[in-house]
Amino acid sequence: MRITVMTADEHIISLDVDPHESVENVKALLEVETQVPLQQQQLLYNGREMRNNEKLSALGVKDEDLMMMVSSAAHRAPANDLSFNPDGSAVNPEAFQQHIRHDSNLMAQLFQTDPELAQVLLGNDLSKLQELLRQRHRQKSELQRQQEEELALLDADPFDVEAQKKIEAAIRQKGIDENWAAALEYNPEAFARVVMLYVDMEVNGVPLKAFVDSGAQSTIISKSCAERCGLLRLLDQRYRGIARGVGQSEILGRIHVAPIKIGNIFYPCSFLVLDSPNMEFLFGLDMLRKHQCIIDLKENVLRVGGGEVSVPFLQEKDIPSHILDEENLAKEASSSVNPVSPLLLMEVQSWSLLYVRLLTELFCD
Repeated sequence: MRITVMTADEHIISLDVDPHESVENVKALLEVETQVPLQQQQLLYNGREMRNNEKLSALGVKDEDLMMMVSSAAHRAPANDLSFNPDGSAVNPEAFQQHIRHDSNLMAQLFQTDPELAQVLLGNDLSKLQELLRQRHRQKSELQRQQEEELALLDADPFDVEAQKKIEAAIRQKGIDENWAAALEYNPEAFARVVMLYVDMEVNGVPLKAFVDSGAQSTIISKSCAERCGLLRLLDQRYRGIARGVGQSEILGRIHVAPIKIGNIFYPCSFLVLDSPNMEFLFGLDMLRKHQCIIDLKENVLRVGGGEVSVPFLQEKDIPSHILDEENLAKEASSSVNPVSPLLLMEVQSWSLLYVRLLTELFCD
């Protein structure tokens, strides 16, 4: 339902809310719209103050009803109030922002010690500033709590088993924190997002972004991608089954050979067809070995045929966002497929293929 809220300065705000929404959540929405902290809001309905834990439906609020919002800070907080609320947010965020902005030395220190806060202070989003101040307050409170616990452990009974366990945990955590700080200083790239390896390829004349994954045992194409490439007519359904691993996907069959184009050269390729919408085309270890591919991370290229063709790996900006979000699911779907004999990991639906597998295992023994 839609409700209308009028502020003390006669500003009209319309909100779409659930009838069973709490008053506190409505105030949170108003904080975003008005920049007035939730703790400083007072909502009135039919002349009665609405409490935070009450539901709109319980108060009789209906569609298109009108409420009045009064800000307690407007009466008691002066324009230059630089104090903080109990949750760490500024009483007057605009005054706090302007005060820090005009102190060049303090801004320089912030850019060194807390660049995120410095950037927010230079922006115009006061709600984001308030949320960041609350976050810093929570972090400070947690750090203070940990320090108090460590001090308490110093006075603990040395023969108390539980106290000794806590001391051991504190020492171990201190080592972890020191290791983390060292990584931030000497190996900061370890905390950055690692973009998977993609190259431009053509499958049966259709351009694709191919996921190069040496950890996947077989090359895989999705049903929708195979259909787009005009290859479903070649699908051998005798190889149907289930690929099992961390996840599970249905194997619709196998396409034994189809042309792929890497650079300016065509190569024969075979792949399994999975009923999985989470990926399009995955270039696995079987084809990497067959075509003597080299993953050259120094030059950031994929070399095919022992180096006769080199294609660059795509940068993150060149990879569609939906592929980046789904690449982990694609890896899970492919991690259990055997490149030599996929039948070993399938629920085989053909007695003839099962017989071939049994013969293979017999002669291998």
